[in-house]
Amino acid sequence: QVRLVESGGGSVQPGGSLRLSCAASGDVFSINAMGWYRQTPGKQRELVAIISSGGSPNYAASVKGRFTISRDVAKNTVYLQMSSLKSEDTAVYYCNYRDYRPGYDAWGQGTQVTVSS
Repeated sequence: QVRLVESGGGSVQPGGSLRLSCAASGDVFSINAMGWYRQTPGKQRELVAIISSGGSPNYAASVKGRFTISRDVAKNTVYLQMSSLKSEDTAVYYCNYRDYRPGYDAWGQGTQVTVSS
């Protein structure tokens, strides 16, 4: 089992910045992918950004140029630096971990990000 603990959510004004962190622990495999998804009421959970253990990132079009995903492989921790935040970024953000083993798809508890004036 892999466990994920998220931190860094909060409330900011439009144009502000926020940094999310997610630490994985437990039965972590060295080859994996970690990422961030978000969900608002009435919407499906959507991919925000994901990064492989090799450091290759992918982003949703809506956040490209504003968000940066990074990771510390040694610490099994992934970060999401969010800048130029917009009201439409308001959501619950969930950390995700995946590796090649069947059943190894873990989710964090979710952290609320609210962007409003």
